[in-house]
Parts: sequence; structure tokens; C-alpha cells
Amino acid sequence: WSALSRLVIRPIMTARTGRTHTKQFREERERAVFVWVDLRSSMFFATQGAFKAVQAARAAALLAWSAMHHGDRLGGLLFSQQQHLELRPQRGKKAVLQFIRGLVNHSAWHPDYAANDRLIPSATDAIGRLRHVARPGSLVFMLSDFHHLDSRFEDHLARLSRHSDLIMLSLHDPLEQELPPAGRYRVHNGQDTVSIDTADPQQRIQHRSRFEDHQQQLQRLSRRHRMHLISCRTDEDPVERLRSGLLLKRR
Repeated sequence: WSALSRLVIRPIMTARTGRTHTKQFREERERAVFVWVDLRSSMFFATQGAFKAVQAARAAALLAWSAMHHGDRLGGLLFSQQQHLELRPQRGKKAVLQFIRGLVNHSAWHPDYAANDRLIPSATDAIGRLRHVARPGSLVFMLSDFHHLDSRFEDHLARLSRHSDLIMLSLHDPLEQELPPAGRYRVHNGQDTVSIDTADPQQRIQHRSRFEDHQQQLQRLSRRHRMHLISCRTDEDPVERLRSGLLLKRR
């Protein structure tokens, strides 16, 4: 994306000659770029690579610097179950540094974050708030695993997509896609520990099916509302995935 230049040709009739001439005007139209970053508890998970939240933060920082490079105004919404940080669109390096500072200092990174992770349905609230700050013509990047969404979320998404361009970066861990080799594994989330048995073929099929259903849901959502969907694993380079995904979009 970049600031847009539009060449406008307008007919002008001069009073002195009575003849019509054409005059060219070049209109510069900047664009607001919003980066919507999910920092809910499900984003703090990975068995390979980095946490989904870390991948999202890396991609968000890249998008922020790119917006500045293209002369666009940068805005953002960084959210978790506890905190919604809203940044109004601004231009320049100061806006980028403010965005990154808000991302780094967000309460979701604090050690006691998991103790209060069931407060509000923040994804729906966050996109509802985004609707009110993203003006028509905005470019919106949404970075999330898109888990635990409800019908109100899609309603907000549909309304937002009518007037703005939306790009979704969907993050997932390889374990969410496929269970590890047959065996018994202990999984700990910082509070509770559970054991899973991956030797059961039926359980493996159900696990893979849940992941595929979620991916198909996102694909249907993106087609229905004319959004561009990019997928990224926790063990992939989010910068490269964004680059290749956006190149494909241009084509």
C-alpha cells in the first residue's frame, strides 16, 4: 500500500477567450493504516518457534514501520482480556514508536496475566471499537489466531469490510494442526496440567478435523466479506509470510 496519487483533469472555460481548456490537478490522498493485535491468552502458546503473540508482535512492528515509510497514518488497537489500548492514526516516526511502546508494555506480557484471563469477550469488543475509529478507505491488518469468535464478531467484521480493506494474518502452532507422534504427553498452561494420549487414531482424526474446520471457517469468512487471508505458523517467519501473502494479493 502507499499514499495514493490521483491525476484529475477538469474542463475550464476562460472568460477572456470563451474557449474551453483543460487543467491538470494532482490530488494526494493519504491512507490510515490500522494494526489490530490479539494478545488474549490463547495467543501465548507454542510448541515450536515462538508464541503466537510474539509472531504477531513481530509482524505488527514491521507493518508499523512500513506505514511510516509509505507516508501513511498509523493507528492500532492492542487488546487482551484485561486491557484494550487504542491508538488514533498519526503520521511519522513518533507514531511508530508510540505503537511499539504500547505493544511492548501491554499488560498481557506480565507474569500474572493468566490469573485474570476470563474477564470479557475482548475480540468482539475490540473489533466493535475498531469499527468506530477506522474511517472509510482505511487499510486494516488483523493479527490473531481467531479463536473463540461469536456471531457478533462477524457482524462487526461485515460492517467494517464494507468501507475498508481488511487483511487477516491467522497464526497457529503445528500442534494445533496435527498431534505429535503416538504417546502420552503432559500439557501445562501455567495453572493446570493435563495429560493427552495421542495413540488413539480417532482422537488424532478429530483433532485434525477441528483444525481444518476452523481454517475453512476463516476462508469462508474472508471470501464472504472480500478480505485477504494469510496463514502463518509459529515456526515460520511472519515477515516472509506477509511479504509472500501480499505479493499474491497484488497478483
